[in-house]
Amino acid sequence: MTDPRLKAVRSVSDIPKHLRGTPFADLLQYHNLDRDFKKYDKAGLLVCMCMDNRKQLRLPDNFAYIIRTGGGNIRYSEFKVSFAVGIGDVRHVVMIAHDNCGMSNLFSKKEAFIKGLMKNAGWSRRKAMDYFVTYAPIFEIGNEIDFVVAEARRLNFKYPKVKVLPMYYRIADGKLYLLKK
Repeated sequence: MTDPRLKAVRSVSDIPKHLRGTPFADLLQYHNLDRDFKKYDKAGLLVCMCMDNRKQLRLPDNFAYIIRTGGGNIRYSEFKVSFAVGIGDVRHVVMIAHDNCGMSNLFSKKEAFIKGLMKNAGWSRRKAMDYFVTYAPIFEIGNEIDFVVAEARRLNFKYPKVKVLPMYYRIADGKLYLLKK
């Protein structure tokens, strides 16, 4: 089932007028519409997205800085955002959430997480449990769309001269979606 908040971008005309001529529109055209790559000497966009290996963006070299973290959660990576803005002169940031994110509903994965650390890292059950209980509440994102919208709003407030836009990636079709307000 598709969330009614998602707006597909299947042609240039699906990109809202206020986004045209921005790195957001270029991103949508490169990734969704297979636009030919232009040459870039400098990044004009910061992409913040999940580290999930099921999603890759189609982008030209030097087009964007990219921060990949679990759930696309950059609450503990803001210095990197500030670096891209302050040193890289980035004025556009896209926050990309995706469906079936492992950082959503983390507590349902508690036992698998603990067993995986015991088996793969050689940790004791106690060490793995303590680690999960300490960090899962920090990295839990809840509903992916709600999270990315709230994070974009928070960053727009924190960096008032930077435009921050939430987007959504559907794993089934590998496309980016705009989020309706």
